[in-house]
Amino acid sequence: MSEQHSRPTLALIAEEAGVSQATVSKVLNGRTDVAPATRERVEGLLKSHNYLAPGGRRARRSGLIDLVIGGLDSPWAIEILRGVESECADRGVGAVVSLVRDEDARPPSWTSLPALHHSDGVILVTSRMTHKQREQLERAGVALVVIDPVNLPDSDIASVGATNWAGGLAATEHLLSLGHRRIAVIGGPREMLCSQARIDGYRAALERAGIEIDRRLIRYGDFRHEGAFRQSQDLLDLDDPPTAIFAGSDQQAMGTYEAARQAGLRVPQDLSVVGFDDLPMCDWLSPPLTTVRQPLEEMGRTAARTLFQLLDGQSLVSTRVELATELRIRHSTAAPPRD
Repeated sequence: MSEQHSRPTLALIAEEAGVSQATVSKVLNGRTDVAPATRERVEGLLKSHNYLAPGGRRARRSGLIDLVIGGLDSPWAIEILRGVESECADRGVGAVVSLVRDEDARPPSWTSLPALHHSDGVILVTSRMTHKQREQLERAGVALVVIDPVNLPDSDIASVGATNWAGGLAATEHLLSLGHRRIAVIGGPREMLCSQARIDGYRAALERAGIEIDRRLIRYGDFRHEGAFRQSQDLLDLDDPPTAIFAGSDQQAMGTYEAARQAGLRVPQDLSVVGFDDLPMCDWLSPPLTTVRQPLEEMGRTAARTLFQLLDGQSLVSTRVELATELRIRHSTAAPPRD
């Protein structure tokens, strides 16, 4: 096969430049420990061959990545951002934060941001990925990692999440162990993978315990306290209300706390509440919130680390990484009232 019809390799570039593959890799990664003349020769060959590193990356690195997130109005997002920024700082890479919403159709599309910023890659947080958006990034030679994707991404897209099913199972089994049998759940948006996985874990725990699932006790929200407040009010107004509510996020648990207060119920004496996330505020709620911890900061770090692996041309052990969740028992759960 002729060079004109084959994809140039790192070995080919190194051979033509008269240097080692390690030297070419250093030039690709923007390392400074390469002689100026050697760097110029290698860069010229990379340009003449229109070289794209594995994954469609550009030959030159800008030292900048885009973090595209649906909003910074929740502590959850701040923890993710903290992890991404920490990993970037350790590597001397800058991060540009862009706030978008899936329903926001105003131009420019977030897929145009990497070109505007001349960034090397994108970390996309809790957003829906379409094939068209994927193709736009590939044509631009931009690497991509997704945190908690709304929909199931293509198998070759790197994604980072938590063991949401196991977390939902652990939260519900904890309430069952205390004696609760009327347990409600308030998830996030119905279409989100992480939300559905938590509810599936809830279902599995009830099924294991031989408890019939009451569909009236399964509700969906938006991971925010306002929606959970309204859903909790509806649940507590049932003729046979739940004695415990598993909220799909700590913010939703806050809404449940307020609904209980307005109904004249005490947490946990009259109503047990479990959250999900383990945000810093959990210790400061009254009572402190029992919740499922997902390592949000480490999720951000892992996403950034994975993106740098892609940019360095390294092979990923798996395109899907799920970090372990852990139940943190505090004071918002107790045995159900006897009556």
